[in-house]
Amino acid sequence: MKFLLLSILFALLTSTSFVYAEEYIIDIPFGAYNPELNTPAEVWYDPPQITVTVGDVITWYNDDREAHTVTSGESPGRFGWMDNRDFGTPDGVFDSAQFAPGESWSYKFEESGSFTYFCIIHPWMEGIVIVEKEIPDYPHDATGKKLEFPLLQYTPDRNIEVNLTWDPPVIKTHEKIQFVYQFYDPRSNSNLAEMKYNFVIFQNGQEIFRDEGLSQIGGDYRNFVFSDSGSIIVRIEGIQTPSFLAEESVTVFGKVESKEQRSVDFTSAVYDNPEKTTHETYHIKPAQRLTTYYELMLFIILIPGVMFLIALFWLKKKPKISDETPGAVKI
Repeated sequence: MKFLLLSILFALLTSTSFVYAEEYIIDIPFGAYNPELNTPAEVWYDPPQITVTVGDVITWYNDDREAHTVTSGESPGRFGWMDNRDFGTPDGVFDSAQFAPGESWSYKFEESGSFTYFCIIHPWMEGIVIVEKEIPDYPHDATGKKLEFPLLQYTPDRNIEVNLTWDPPVIKTHEKIQFVYQFYDPRSNSNLAEMKYNFVIFQNGQEIFRDEGLSQIGGDYRNFVFSDSGSIIVRIEGIQTPSFLAEESVTVFGKVESKEQRSVDFTSAVYDNPEKTTHETYHIKPAQRLTTYYELMLFIILIPGVMFLIALFWLKKKPKISDETPGAVKI
C-alpha cells in the first residue's frame, strides 16, 4: 500500500508543470530612521524603485536599528510630515505591520501596476514597485489559448477558407506587425485570387483600423503598429468570391446570407513593449500589387508580339518586284 501511494505521488509530481516566480530583495539600510539621512544610508529603501513581473515575490529586510513597515499608499514626502502633520495615506493593497531589526517581510504581486509604499512609523521613507504583465513567448488568442500558425477559419457558408499568420508572433506595442492571409476554395484546396474584402481591427471593443483589399495570387498582407495594449479582433469581412463562386446569396442553416456577410474573426492580445514607447510610420499595405507587375509584363510582351505579327503579315502581302523591266534590252 505504501509503495502504491509513493508511486501515485511520483506520477503526480512528474506530470505537473511548475512555474517558478522570481524573488527580489529590498534592503532597509542602517540610518533609514533618519529623515535627513545623516547616516551611511543613501536611500530609505534600497533600491527605492524596482520593476518586477506579475507573480514575483519581493522580500524587505530590516537592517536598520529601528522597526519599520512596508505599507502601500501615498507618503507625505520627505518634509510633508513636518509641515502639514501628514503621516501618509495607506491604500490597503498591502501592509507588513511593523517588523523589528533583523526581521523581514515578503509579498507576492499578483496584479500589474505601479505601487507606491512608505513606512507608517517613519513616513518620510518611500519606495515604488512597478509590476509588469508577463509577456509569453508564443502566440495566443484573447483567452490565452496557445495558437499554431497558420490559423484557419471558414466563412459561414463554408465556401471560403481563410488562413492567417502574423509576425512577430507575440504582438507588442510600437512594433510593426505583419498580418499575412490567404483565401482557399476548400473543395479543391486551391488558391482564390482577386478576392475583394475589408480588413478590420478592433481593440478593446473599438474599431481602430479598416481598409479595403483585393487579394493577389490567393493572398495579401497588412502592416500595423499598435499604440495601446489590450485584446484585439482581426476581422476579414465582406469577402466576395471570384466568378466561379460568385453566387449572390447562399442558404446557411435555413437563413439566406449574402456574399457581403461572409466574414471570419481571429483574436489575440497586445502587450506593452518594455523596450519601446514610440514608433515610426510604416507602410500599412503593399505599395505596389502583384497584378500591376503582371499587367505590365503582359503589356511588354503583347505589344511587341502584335507588332511582329503585323510586320510578318505585311511582308507576306507585299508584291514581288518583277525581273523584267519595261524597256530593257535583252542580249
